[in-house]
Amino acid sequence: MSDLRPIRRALLSVSDKTGLIEFARFLADNKVELLSTGGTCKAIRDAGIPVVEVADHTGFPEMLDGRVKTLHPKVHGGLLGIRGNAEHEASMAEHGISPIDLLVVNLYPFEATVAKGAEYDDCVENIDIGGPAMIRAASKNHDAVTVVVDVEDYARVMDEMKAHAGATTLALRKHLAATAYARTGAYDAAISQWFAKELGDTFPRRVVVAGELKQSLRYGENPHQQAAFYVNGVQRPGIATARQLQGKELSYNNLNDTDAAYELAAEFDEPTVAIIKHANPCGVASGPDIVTAYKAALACDPVSAFGGIIAINRKLDGATAEEICKLFTEVVIAPEADEAAVAAFAAKKNLRLLVTGGMPDPSQASMTLRNVSGGYLLQTKDNGRVMLDELKVVTKRAPTQQELKDMLFAFRVCKHVKSNAIIYVKDGCTVGIGAGQMSRVDSSRIAAWKSKEAADAAGLSQPGTVGSVVASDAFFPFADGLLAAAAAGATAIIQPGGSMRDQEVIDAANEKGLAMVFTGMRHFRH
Repeated sequence: MSDLRPIRRALLSVSDKTGLIEFARFLADNKVELLSTGGTCKAIRDAGIPVVEVADHTGFPEMLDGRVKTLHPKVHGGLLGIRGNAEHEASMAEHGISPIDLLVVNLYPFEATVAKGAEYDDCVENIDIGGPAMIRAASKNHDAVTVVVDVEDYARVMDEMKAHAGATTLALRKHLAATAYARTGAYDAAISQWFAKELGDTFPRRVVVAGELKQSLRYGENPHQQAAFYVNGVQRPGIATARQLQGKELSYNNLNDTDAAYELAAEFDEPTVAIIKHANPCGVASGPDIVTAYKAALACDPVSAFGGIIAINRKLDGATAEEICKLFTEVVIAPEADEAAVAAFAAKKNLRLLVTGGMPDPSQASMTLRNVSGGYLLQTKDNGRVMLDELKVVTKRAPTQQELKDMLFAFRVCKHVKSNAIIYVKDGCTVGIGAGQMSRVDSSRIAAWKSKEAADAAGLSQPGTVGSVVASDAFFPFADGLLAAAAAGATAIIQPGGSMRDQEVIDAANEKGLAMVFTGMRHFRH
């Protein structure tokens, strides 16, 4: 038996009217009877296309300010009735229920209403009831009913109807039903998340994660892994909002690293550049302008910067772009780019240039989610930021004003470096970074070693760690990590404190003449 189902009657009720008239006219031209509601009906009628108001079809008026219009047996019976089932068909005939073969619904714009900061009551009024009910009914009966919830699928239905004399295939109907259930699931997820936020319930009993496919990727972290990029509708400036002006398709690793770079660059108010490799910074610097900041960030670890990601928190200009062109770079991301910068990159056809339209707010509250076996770990985003008046001086020598400024810079960078993290900073620039080691003292030594390597390559007489400050993302459990930093030439330390051996570490700092402050805040990043 053929799986083709002809479309003879359609119900259209849409909030987003993109492509509606073209689709409705196509259906009418193919002898499909059109049913519709409210504004959708008016738009179709105004275009001169024959359409029947749902209230006339059901014999029951819209009521309760439009809250009740499609919740009627003549609608749901028409969608749910099983074709070829004698009992169903007899019941439909007895009650005057006509089959509905195509449902076209996109829902009240709840997510958009919340995003624009609407009042509570307005958000509630934009919770669609009839739409999801019809979508679920039509999707359940996909053996006979075609359901469309995305305007992008109008063309697919038209193509099938052209190819099959006004009918659709079961394969398409199954695919559209799956898409429809995903849409109602995402819609309910958005509503439940909004309610939780309104109630101040950070971790509700049930949490639903939803996303919309933005891009299918060539592969994941490795070529044998499959991957795709989904967006959650939150308009946070970054990779989800970025426009790619040039370059190859972005990979999974590009997207992950670019996100890490941009979030780090956003931590600073001054012109700042962050260079990222494998989700860890290899150079971060602030300066009077972007080109100065870029040169200083690159100087921290020019070897690791090769093939890295560069994030900029100002408009990218031509002078900076020309400097970047001297290095092999995978991605450059900035809020904007001027014509000179775009022209400078034009010869670098594989370099991806992204512009986002703005910088994310590092203090904005959000959630992070990670898979574990059999579940998820959900936590609030690390948006903590230590301020100058929160620092506690614990050594005999207090830090100088420049040391304090560099300490705060270093501690902000710490938040974006894999633990155990040790960051050396001098004059608003990282001069040594140790990341991801099992031992904190090893991170101290690696950062100092890399600083010496960079100094030797640049022909400098001493490494940048001499006269620097050092930040640790967590407390020093022993004095050895601090002593390694002192041996590298650091003069001041910023760390959370809180170890059983804090006094031992403070004594070691005093013996070396170092200044040290405690933050009381830890920045582990795993």
